[in-house]
Amino acid sequence: MMFRFMFLLGLASTLLANPVQAATILVYGDSLSAAYGIPREQGWVSLLETRLKQQYPAYQVVNASISGETTSGGSSRINAALTQHTPDIVILELGANDGLRGLSVNDMRSNLTAMIKASQQAKARVLLVGMMIPPNYGPKYTREFSSSYQALAKEFNVPLVNFLLEGVAGQVEFTQADGLHPKANAQEKILENVWKTLEPLLKTGKPA
Repeated sequence: MMFRFMFLLGLASTLLANPVQAATILVYGDSLSAAYGIPREQGWVSLLETRLKQQYPAYQVVNASISGETTSGGSSRINAALTQHTPDIVILELGANDGLRGLSVNDMRSNLTAMIKASQQAKARVLLVGMMIPPNYGPKYTREFSSSYQALAKEFNVPLVNFLLEGVAGQVEFTQADGLHPKANAQEKILENVWKTLEPLLKTGKPA
């Protein structure tokens, strides 16, 4: 009996001294992931955190999204973010502001490439989130913009969310007065768009 007690006491001490570390999901995006115009706790990233606590508690979420961020800005700070948070999964949601500003698609692809490579070199799995832009930018630009995500996902063999705002974009009931950012009532739909591609990574990842 005494031996068993001492064994359990030793095991408890070991666990307290070496607590299990949660795996980290780094959401690396722009205003669409930073809950622009709505309470932060109502954004899809906060909803993701709540779902993970219920279904995959071994994961924690860090939201490093910045409103107005471009792929250039994201590329300039990716290494610092990876070093600080040591994520197991990076949800890369950038490019919308590049498109809305009519910036070079080639530059956008180069920046996304740099962020994917940096994440993979840091041993993080990448989930790439695709974006689309309104057709008034011209058919050539809009086609090249959206196809960049498919090309990168294929090149680097990473899962892709085809369009973050599927079922939300262009819907007045889900869109804020600026015509761009989703309302709080759209966030669950956005989460579902991400979740169906993210969940397989959770099932096959380190904390399974």
